[in-house]
Amino acid sequence: MATDDKLTRVELLQADDESRYLLRDPLEIVHLIRMLAAERALVTAYLAPGSQSLLTMVLGVTSGEDAVLLDGSTSEAINRQVELAERITCITHLDKVRVQFSLGTPSRQATGNGAVFSTALPTEVLRLQRRDFFRLNTPVAQTVLCSIPLDTRHGIGGRVEMRILDISTGGIAVAVPPSGLALVPGMSFDGCQLKLPASEPISAQLTVRNVFRLVTRNGTEMLRAGCQFTGLSPQAEGMIQRYIMKNEKQRSALARSRH
Repeated sequence: MATDDKLTRVELLQADDESRYLLRDPLEIVHLIRMLAAERALVTAYLAPGSQSLLTMVLGVTSGEDAVLLDGSTSEAINRQVELAERITCITHLDKVRVQFSLGTPSRQATGNGAVFSTALPTEVLRLQRRDFFRLNTPVAQTVLCSIPLDTRHGIGGRVEMRILDISTGGIAVAVPPSGLALVPGMSFDGCQLKLPASEPISAQLTVRNVFRLVTRNGTEMLRAGCQFTGLSPQAEGMIQRYIMKNEKQRSALARSRH
């Protein structure tokens, strides 16, 4: 996701296939935790309430497989804050897949090798897999819009414009307006228009597949709806592909100039 490093939390609200994103089987969760420990994956842990965070590692699970062990900090002041946390949101990556889970209030374990904390095994783990299609995050400085027609089925008339957050030949993700329209998986919209820079409007049919809530470090929230194209014409697909390639070339050139 474009803002992955700036996010403290990604919350799946709805999806047509939740199993694609959420892991709920305790045995599978234990296996994942053990993989993170074996890989010595760095974990960013955000403490709530408050805005304190620390870089840590998952050390494994307890012998009863009902609790997670987290490495503590070299700072005793931070360790005291960990002990007071009501919730810990852990974010890491495993095989290029974003992994996120929430833990409850931890307890400090007595060890001779620094602070170690244990807390109950998470009830679910969010995994954001690599996308099925090559996808471009739209430039922040360049607003790219999708115009969606509404009718009586949606309880409102006219058209609504939504900012496109990322795009591929398979679909788009849009920022859902804070009011006026609730998007849910399964909703379909005919006659949508994508307004890419220096391009004629692209007609498309969109079907909503998932809705996430994104939360930034400063507490700003945004709803993100993932939508799939249906019946996209070869001409439209070519226009989208050219837009992606053009922006990727510009980004690569900018990255080279900075070095």
